[in-house]
Amino acid sequence: MKKLFLSIAALAFIATSMTSCKKDYSCDCTYDDGTGTMVTEKTPIKDAKKKDAEDACDALGLLYTLGGGKCELN
Repeated sequence: MKKLFLSIAALAFIATSMTSCKKDYSCDCTYDDGTGTMVTEKTPIKDAKKKDAEDACDALGLLYTLGGGKCELN
């Protein structure tokens, strides 16, 4: 019974740690400032899951693509 409890506890710990993996990301957007100079702006995305950070960077990228720029998640 003790081994079963420890096994279940270990599996629960692993499952929890895998699903709540959050870290800091940066959304780096590059665009032409109108004078021919390429400018890069870094927007921090703190404590986010990778999918959420990708979604946020994609949403920010929509604004930059209208001006001929692009965004990349790092």
